[in-house]
Amino acid sequence: MSAEVARLARFCAVGVVNTLLTLAAFAALTRAGTPAPAASALAFAAGAVNGYVLNARWTFRGAAGGPSTLVRYVVVQALGAALSAAGIVLIRSDLDVRHLAAEVIVIPFVTVTTYSLSRFLVFGTPKVAAHR
Repeated sequence: MSAEVARLARFCAVGVVNTLLTLAAFAALTRAGTPAPAASALAFAAGAVNGYVLNARWTFRGAAGGPSTLVRYVVVQALGAALSAAGIVLIRSDLDVRHLAAEVIVIPFVTVTTYSLSRFLVFGTPKVAAHR
């Protein structure tokens, strides 16, 4: 398996775990009475913390790390949380969709956006050892 395919598979696995964590947190928060937009942002944050740890240590393990990587990651995730909350507001007001269904609709768009930014701006391309 090529390094790129393996990294993509790892990223997808982390994404599945993050999505399940995000949905579980969102469901728990809305059941507890948290407004859907705030619940979406908080649930996204829980997935983001998990995602940073797993992606930094496993998915992009050859990428540069350090404080600047963490700052870029936090900025990208804050943007993702804002997009998630805004998406919930738009979908709920325009389409009158239930909270959890709205979150399921929002997740793919936010995932593609944050993956692209994480891949190219946060972690960059892992360095591969040159073969001689």
